Amino acid sequence: MRDPYSILGVKRDAGSDEIKAAWRSKAKTIHPDQNRDDPDANARFAEIGQAYDLLKDPQKRGLYDQARRAADGKQREQTIMQKREAARAAAREAAERAKAAERLMEELAKAQARNAKAASETEANAADPVNSASAKPESPEDMLERIFGAEAKVKGGADPIKSAAAEVSDEAPNQEKTDASNSLAIGFFNALIRRFRGAPPAIEKVPDMTAEAIVTVNDIIAQRHVTIRMPDERDVRLPLAAGTTDGHVVRLKGQGLKLPEAARGDLVVTVLVARDDDFIVKGYDIHTTLPLALADAVLGCESKVLTPRGEQPVTVPAWSGSDKAIRVEGKGLEKEDGTFGDLVVELRIVLLETPDAKVTDLMRHMREGLYL
Repeated sequence: MRDPYSILGVKRDAGSDEIKAAWRSKAKTIHPDQNRDDPDANARFAEIGQAYDLLKDPQKRGLYDQARRAADGKQREQTIMQKREAARAAAREAAERAKAAERLMEELAKAQARNAKAASETEANAADPVNSASAKPESPEDMLERIFGAEAKVKGGADPIKSAAAEVSDEAPNQEKTDASNSLAIGFFNALIRRFRGAPPAIEKVPDMTAEAIVTVNDIIAQRHVTIRMPDERDVRLPLAAGTTDGHVVRLKGQGLKLPEAARGDLVVTVLVARDDDFIVKGYDIHTTLPLALADAVLGCESKVLTPRGEQPVTVPAWSGSDKAIRVEGKGLEKEDGTFGDLVVELRIVLLETPDAKVTDLMRHMREGLYL
C-alpha cells in the first residue's frame, strides 16, 4: 500500500478528527456507486479504506510511523556506510599508487646512474666503435620498457612510452641535445605519475528521495507552483508545467537528502490530483458529470456544465442515457507539445426530489402496457 497519509491527503501530524473528515470526503467522492464508469473505482475506494483503518488506530499508526522512521534512518545509514567504504577503497588505491611511484623513482635513479656511467665510457672510448656501441646509454624508452615490459599499457589502452614521449616533446621543445637524456627521463617520470594517479574519485551522490504532491485540476491548468514540505523542514517548490497530469513524475535535481561530503541527491515527485476534486483526470482528459432530468434525457436539450475554466454550453442529444458522454475537444489539460486533451461530460439521469404522479403513471403504463 502507498503512504496512507498521501492517500488521504493529510499531514503526518494530523489529528484523528482531521483524518476521519478526510476519509469521509474521499469515500463520498470515490464511492463506486458514484463512479460506475471508472474501472478503478473499487480499487481506489478499498485503498482509502485501508489507509483509514491504519491511521484511525493509534497503535497501528504508531507502528507504521516507527517503521517509516526506521526505514528512513536505515537508508541514511546505508548511504553513510557506502561513503565510508568508498573512502577506504580510495585510500588503499592511493597507497598502492604511492608504492608504484617509489619503485619508479628507484628504478629511474638507477637508470640515470647507468646512463651517466655509460656516457663517460662512451666519451673515453670514442675512438673504438665497438666499445662505444656496447656502452650506449639506455634511452628513456628502454628504461620504461625494462621497468613495465614491452606490452605495458595504461588506462584506455594507450602506450605509456609513446604518450609520455609526446608530452615531454611538448613540454621542452627547445632543450639542448646534451641535456636531452636527463630531461626526457624526468619528463617520462612526471607523465607516468600523472597517468598512474588517474582522476580523483567521483563524489558519491546520495540516493534519490521520493515524495507525492497532491494538487487540484485548477493548479495544473494555472501551472502554479506547489510547495512540498521535506523531512528536514525544507520547503521545495514544484512547478506544474505543461504536460503535467495525474501520476506525472518530476525529478528535481539536487533537492533531495544532504549528507556530509556527498553530493545532494535528487527529489523524485509524483503528482496526484486530489480525489475529492470536482473533476477526474484521465490522461489529459478532464471528466465531469451533468445531471439530467428524465424528460431532458429522452427529448434532448441545451444545457451548461461547470468546468475548471467556467461554464461550457453542451447539446444533449435525444434519447441519451447514463451510459453516454459528450466530448468537447480541446478543453482538457495542456500537453507537452502545446495541444490539449478533451472535456468529457458524463451524463447522469436523476429523478425529481419528490415523486411525480404523472411520471409514475407514465412509467407504469410503459411497463405494463397501455389499455384504452
